[in-house]
Amino acid sequence: MMKLLILTHTEIEQLLPMRACIEVMAEALTTLARGDVHQPQRMIVRPPDAKGLLALMPVHRAGSSPAYGLKAICVFPDNPARGLDAHQGGVLLFDGATGEPRALMNASAITAIRTAATSGVATHLLARADAHELAIIGAGVQARTHLAAMACVREIRRARIVGRTSEHAQQFVTEMQPQFSFPVEAVASAEAAVRGADLIVTATSAHKPVLRREWIAAGAHINAVGTYSPAAREIDGDTMAAASLFVDRREAAMIEAGDYVLALAEGAITPEHIRAELGEVLTGAQAGRTSAHEITLFKSLGLAVEDLAAAEYLYNQARAQASGTWVEF
Repeated sequence: MMKLLILTHTEIEQLLPMRACIEVMAEALTTLARGDVHQPQRMIVRPPDAKGLLALMPVHRAGSSPAYGLKAICVFPDNPARGLDAHQGGVLLFDGATGEPRALMNASAITAIRTAATSGVATHLLARADAHELAIIGAGVQARTHLAAMACVREIRRARIVGRTSEHAQQFVTEMQPQFSFPVEAVASAEAAVRGADLIVTATSAHKPVLRREWIAAGAHINAVGTYSPAAREIDGDTMAAASLFVDRREAAMIEAGDYVLALAEGAITPEHIRAELGEVLTGAQAGRTSAHEITLFKSLGLAVEDLAAAEYLYNQARAQASGTWVEF
């Protein structure tokens, strides 16, 4: 009788440390770039009167140990006000040889960690080696995991945080400062956070830009992770035009990334503005940063192959450590 592994939010946090997840994401993006992954565009169910949406993200990876993955996730933007993650759902892992379901895992935990880990890959590849000053716009789940990810790949000397309210930002500092040796400071505005920063993370639920071009220092690297809709953006058109743009997947960015789609519609950029996918930089097929003064921008949308890679790593860790709940299925 087959057994199904069930992993909770807490178990995933214990089994998937950020540093390990960054390595897992680099391998997943490399596999994607090499053409070993079949990944349809995510399907989004957006009923006209519903408060949230349902996204379905299927993927298959070929090779000597094939696998299927499916993330089914509801996104409810009002959840943080209820004390809940905006992302709710599960990641399913299937045996690629027999189709048997192997695991059901908490999707909000995987999403929080792997999204930040992918930004860690981007930052490792694209940010200047001497990038030390970090600005994070947003003080929610992704802001927390991104602070950890940035500290894994660069020697951060100071982090400045701005939230939707000063209370949110201060709560972030109270919670996160004990985990880091460098100062984590709450500031009053996005401009105060970004001025002088050489690493910038936007992790908001904003529909209109939270960054302005004139705030951004030459040579800065930006991870734009908050928006996932063609109608919403965190990055203004001037910044998009000034930056060298990198994405996780071209097709996804051209359909779903409002930061790109809206800048294109305004005429701020052309369709050729996407420099490369991260996987292409990892394999050496495309160049990353080309100068110390260049502004680099990674627009993250999140990919099913990232969820699959995280789920497989978690499955192997849980089996090795006799962790999680294994049920007859």
